[in-house]
Amino acid sequence: MCHDQSETIEFLKRPESYGLDGTVELIETHISLVFLIANRAFKLKRAVKFPYADFSTPALRLACCLKEVELNSKTAPELYLGVRRVTRGANGKLCFDDTNETIDAVVEMQRFSQEHLFDTMAGAGQLTPRLMDTTALEIAKFHRTIAAVHATSGSSNIEAVLDVNERGFATSHVFSESEAEAFSDAFRTALEAHRRQLDRREIAGMIRRCHGDLHLRNIYLSEDGPRLFDCIEFNDQIATVDVLYDLAFLLMDLWHRDLRDHANLIMNHYLDLADDDEGVAVLPFFMALRAAVRAHVTATQVELGAEKSTRLRQEARSYFNLAIALLGPPLPLLIAIGGLSGSGKSTTAEALAPYIGCAPGARIFESDRIRKAMFGVRATERLPTEAY
Repeated sequence: MCHDQSETIEFLKRPESYGLDGTVELIETHISLVFLIANRAFKLKRAVKFPYADFSTPALRLACCLKEVELNSKTAPELYLGVRRVTRGANGKLCFDDTNETIDAVVEMQRFSQEHLFDTMAGAGQLTPRLMDTTALEIAKFHRTIAAVHATSGSSNIEAVLDVNERGFATSHVFSESEAEAFSDAFRTALEAHRRQLDRREIAGMIRRCHGDLHLRNIYLSEDGPRLFDCIEFNDQIATVDVLYDLAFLLMDLWHRDLRDHANLIMNHYLDLADDDEGVAVLPFFMALRAAVRAHVTATQVELGAEKSTRLRQEARSYFNLAIALLGPPLPLLIAIGGLSGSGKSTTAEALAPYIGCAPGARIFESDRIRKAMFGVRATERLPTEAY
């Protein structure tokens, strides 16, 4: 902690502070505290300073809250209601939005059931192929709306991610120094292997100011379909990445949970819509890097003295091991499936794809998918007869 927030936290724990009925529930992450009451959620930034995020002063936390609402309103406008300042009233007690000096700030959000989080739904076996298809569409639509950023080369962009990752591992004692060094060396070697392709992708406009934290806990099912929320607002550099690196966090999360069919389906349907087949070769590296990020972030939670540190250590280790596995050398393979119309070619290909080649499985090419992509519709939609 860089600043004592105990008074703010006690204020936010009391129901009367909000003028709402009910008890206050608390959800903690390594950089935030979320207070839940009635139909509202109030998100407080921890007063911490990491290599990748600085919330050490009230002014910085207020600025980040304002930016969080601005960015997330693009993908989940019904969820983000605004920013509330925590101030000291004339009586010396904390209150919301007084004219006095800002002590802290929170993001006010519409509360939704945790059962609608994709993270929870994944554990309950409720993520269906159709829902994965719709999610791929939402991500592809979002990526199309954001402009390309040409601030640096594609390889330099990823090199910056490696730099942040290495600094993050240096703050933790979950992994030994020799492990962290070997880990870093493996990623530096992989970067060199992909350098030319990463640079070509940047020139082609594939680096954009993305969501940045697109895993299962940051997608929820609204009445109108999947919604992406809680994007990275505190570090533009971390969020300005290759669109496939953005997608790779979700693919890695699904792969880590052994939901390979779902990861492969999202990858294929996203690429059908994005027309980005050349990017398939770099996806395993991107997924490995996302696993590495999750490993060091989880290890950081252990250092903060989080409860259940034994479980967090095991979780950090599982992501660490997954990252190493995903860096394994790819084996080129082409499988052709033929047969009469309606004989099950597509069904067979979709069943085999998640288990062929490196993560997230094989890219499926078929005439009907290509035709639908040309007409700008999803693989699961029907085309009119004249399209054939």
